[in-house]
Amino acid sequence: MRKPWIGGVLAAVLLLGACGDPGSGGTSNEAAPKPPPAAGPSKSPGPSAPASPSASPTARQRVADTSHAKAPKVLYLGDSLAMENQTVLGDLLRTGLGARYRSAPYSGTTLCDYLDGTGEDSLVPDKDKAAALVREERPDVVVLQFWGNAWGYTPCMDGITYDKERQKYFDRYAADAKALAAQIGEAGGADGPRIVWVLQGPDPITPDRVRRVNGIYAAQARASGGIVADAGRAVAPAAGRYTWVEQLPCTAYEKKNPAYCTEPGSGRTALHRGDDYLHFCLAPTTAKSRPCPARSPGIRRMTAEITRAVGEAG
Repeated sequence: MRKPWIGGVLAAVLLLGACGDPGSGGTSNEAAPKPPPAAGPSKSPGPSAPASPSASPTARQRVADTSHAKAPKVLYLGDSLAMENQTVLGDLLRTGLGARYRSAPYSGTTLCDYLDGTGEDSLVPDKDKAAALVREERPDVVVLQFWGNAWGYTPCMDGITYDKERQKYFDRYAADAKALAAQIGEAGGADGPRIVWVLQGPDPITPDRVRRVNGIYAAQARASGGIVADAGRAVAPAAGRYTWVEQLPCTAYEKKNPAYCTEPGSGRTALHRGDDYLHFCLAPTTAKSRPCPARSPGIRRMTAEITRAVGEAG
């Protein structure tokens, strides 16, 4: 589906600005730090859409005239990163693009959890499978954000883990990406949705794994007419796309909005909590998954890039 959303909308969008693998042994030319252990995946996943903690958009961030463009309908699926991002992303999509929006992320999931036919081996119930939601919602765009959970937490991976069977893990992930794109396309019909594949940020434990998973997403986008949103670049240093850091220099937006520039004396802002190298929510991880309740620079950076990509998906 090709909708004329981009036009003047992108200018407004530009103004707007799960879970990792505990296995070791990844290789990279870029040195990775040794962060403290991340909190484990939640065992109470599920979709949610409470009120947003983010600041109200300013007049400059609002789209002045959308009378000549149909607002996109967006469906957002993913794991714990999508779970914590979902409310802020919804705010930016509605503010920047006038979008209609639904999210249904589940923490701890992989691509296979959203495939039809996985049944009891999936952390996602049948009513929230990707194809089922596409048939129900008839979205223009489906945004997929998956870190690439790789330790066998989700049963539908059949015990395949990056740490023990690396090539088999990548082969399976590529096959699942292809199958999920096909199921979304079939459910949407001839005028079905376009898929936005979200590229992930650096992983300090297995940096090469994330690099290759991102490559799978980019290849699938090329093969099936989708696009990529390189949200991971927004939380990586300019000099190293796959180099993990806990803080980055504040952006112009963050300097103008001090709640997002957490270390104003140094001109830097925190992307992660000191006890969680993976997630970008600056509030503590809880037993029950939830959208992030705290203003978090990393989340806003990533969702602004996703919003920009959705604007280009028309």
